[in-house]
Order: sequence, then C-alpha cells, then structure tokens
Amino acid sequence: MDRTDAAGLAPSGKSVIGAFAMGAPGDVAGRKRADTFGRTTTEVTGLSDASADVPPGAQLLGREWLGFDGEIASVRFAAQPLFTNRHGTIQGGFLAAMLDSATGLGALAALPSTKTVVTKTLTTRFLKPARVGPITAKAKVISQTERDMIVEADLIDAENVTIATATAELRILDKR
Repeated sequence: MDRTDAAGLAPSGKSVIGAFAMGAPGDVAGRKRADTFGRTTTEVTGLSDASADVPPGAQLLGREWLGFDGEIASVRFAAQPLFTNRHGTIQGGFLAAMLDSATGLGALAALPSTKTVVTKTLTTRFLKPARVGPITAKAKVISQTERDMIVEADLIDAENVTIATATAELRILDKR
C-alpha cells in the first residue's frame, strides 16, 4: 500500500485521494484487516464487504478504515491542500465532515449489520489548527437506546495532538 507525504501524494507523485476510502467498516481497498486477535473487521462488526460502497464524500476525505477493538473505532483521513483556508490550515467544515463520518462509522461498528444510523446533531469543538496531512479519528459509543446513540470522536494530527472533537446524536434505523 502506498504511503503519502504531507501533500497527500504517493511516492509516485500521484494523488491518493480515495485510494484508502471506504463506505463502511469491513474492507479497505479490497483487503480485510485483522485485529490483535486475528479476527477480520467483518468478523468483529458483522458488516459484509458488500456494504463497503464508497460514498463520494468519503473518497474526497481520503477515508481509511483502521479498525474496531470492540470499543473504539479508528479511521484515518487525508487532509489535502485543497481543504485549506486563507490561513493555510484545514477549513473547519472539512474537519466537521471527518468527525461526522467517524461518529457514523463508530456507531456502525458497534451495531448489528441489519442496522444503520443517520446524524441528528453534531456538536463540534475546534481546539487547534489542523495542517495538511494524515488525521486520525477515534470514535466511541457513549450511550445507546433502542432508537438513538450518542457517539464521541476526536481528530488527532500526525503529532498526536487532538485538533477537534465532536459529540453526535444518531438515530438508529433498520437497513433497507
């Protein structure tokens, strides 16, 4: 798998936006990942590879599913130069989209494969400026009822600094 530099370019010089993207936990660019117990993500979450349709927004954000340990879902995003504002930092709307995506995937990882979620509210807190490069999200379910979930997520930059956090209220729905 190609790694990218700070500008989001692979060693070949080609952009890899979307190269790591995925729609739902279960498959990353056609390859399943095993957790520390040797289980694939599909075995942990119950989601099938067929559910891994890649939405355009996930492609744009360069979303990569890193895994779910039974409590915390990890996702990486590729913050691109085209996401920057006039200050040269990542525009807050892109960070909010990353947090929305991460909270949704965190919820899906904790739910049975027959369920899905939609965001009701997303309360976002911007803590530090975000730079171009990899941003990792960690999402955790805080509470759940039959109909609703609350999921919190942090965005962490390449220097391991938390740059933004969010709390999402999600509605649980039957998958169609």
